[in-house]
Amino acid sequence: MISENVSIGGTGALAFIGGPCVIESEELVMETAEKIHVITEKLGLSFIFKSSFDKANRSSITSYRGLGMEESMKILDKVKKTFNVPVITDVHETWQCDIAAEVADILQIPAFLCRQTDLLIAAAKTGKTVNVKKGQFLSPGEMKNIITKLEEVGHEKILLTERGTTFGYNNLVVDMRGLVEMRKLGYPIVFDATHSVQRPGGMGTVTGGDREFVPYLMNAAAAVGIDAIFAETHPDPDNALSDGPNMIPLDQLEGVLEQALRIHEVAKKKV
Repeated sequence: MISENVSIGGTGALAFIGGPCVIESEELVMETAEKIHVITEKLGLSFIFKSSFDKANRSSITSYRGLGMEESMKILDKVKKTFNVPVITDVHETWQCDIAAEVADILQIPAFLCRQTDLLIAAAKTGKTVNVKKGQFLSPGEMKNIITKLEEVGHEKILLTERGTTFGYNNLVVDMRGLVEMRKLGYPIVFDATHSVQRPGGMGTVTGGDREFVPYLMNAAAAVGIDAIFAETHPDPDNALSDGPNMIPLDQLEGVLEQALRIHEVAKKKV
């Protein structure tokens, strides 16, 4: 149970976790959240709004990182209260966990930091759900070690997210078998469709991506079986301040989600 009206896993409806990659402005966040809320209500999807207060893992020191934690948490709180939806945001350092947990319903551990023991424990001790993104350098089975760290401090509100595995330089590949393997670990599975098409550092000082492949990977994951779809979206991704090449244009989101949802419903009946 993420909030009073949203749960992930079990018999809960397929959830959608999404929003712009980073908080660029209150206006952009509220516009995006409102449109996603309308789409997910129409499709019958549970909705968790996602946006980062800080993008700490940028390719270049000059890349935009965010509005700062204080201002960003106010904006996330406004989204939460305006649309009555849970919110999720990344944490990068232990001291951020308690502050973020005052607003966020889910604390997200970035893929590069998924083995950071102190960060995992600090997130777990807030009592909030912890979404751990599988590191690009890990096999699905190695997520068991991360789960054990969380369980050792009595925490079992865990989500596991697939977002692609390093495949040579500047490229990721998604092995759909990993969704099956991670499900065996006993926790809900999230598929991150937009970060899975990244080309890390592929544009020199910024990360590139192949947005056109997002629907295909999302549909494939829905066919295999997932509990939530994670996808970043933006009204104008080509001019976004972070991860633009990967994000779904907001005006295309409904069609992309609708197709994945249909596949998910068919796959669920087969099971």
